[in-house]
Amino acid sequence: MTTGLVVIGCGGHGREVLTIARAMNDAALLPAWRLLGVVDDRPTEENLKRLQRLDVPFLGDVAWLRDAPPDVQHVIGIGDPRVRRAVARRLDGYRTPAASLVHPDATIGSDARCGPGFVAFAGARVTTNVTIGRHVHLNQNATVGHDSALADFVGVNPLAAVSGDCHLGEGVLIGTTAAVLQGLRVGRDSTVGAGACVVRDVPEQVVVKGVPAR
Repeated sequence: MTTGLVVIGCGGHGREVLTIARAMNDAALLPAWRLLGVVDDRPTEENLKRLQRLDVPFLGDVAWLRDAPPDVQHVIGIGDPRVRRAVARRLDGYRTPAASLVHPDATIGSDARCGPGFVAFAGARVTTNVTIGRHVHLNQNATVGHDSALADFVGVNPLAAVSGDCHLGEGVLIGTTAAVLQGLRVGRDSTVGAGACVVRDVPEQVVVKGVPAR
């Protein structure tokens, strides 16, 4: 029996997320997801056309989920961690649970603990004794090392590397090809810029960039 799935967000990130659900179905003996469509409060005409080319229905605004059937789950296809958090809080009053999607080409350690809404894109790698919070997104070819903890709404962009025993606070964004060295902490709502190398702890609510990141 399949479960209905609705993706929130018809931008590029959301459309990439829906392709993960399709890849999961293609890899399974039986489809796991019945892709119902996409919701978005402010879709652009161009993104609606792109969605149409993928043959995926646009269902309307996010409020569509308020009265969704009981066998429907949602996944937030939004790249910005802060926006993802705001949408999740809005959905707290709805009855649709959050789905977790793991691309068949991702590897997640058997002992990893992952919260609802977790999304792992193709090539993502999570090793051992890793804890991952709600609505965390690991983009293409991102890696997370042993004993690390990623709090809710963290985003790790493509090709970024989080080393072992790191802690990323809620809402942290690690930019494309950035690296966080072993044993370091990145504070809540901070951003590590693309290509940066974090060599010391990062406080809350700051943006760091460069090599070394500062």
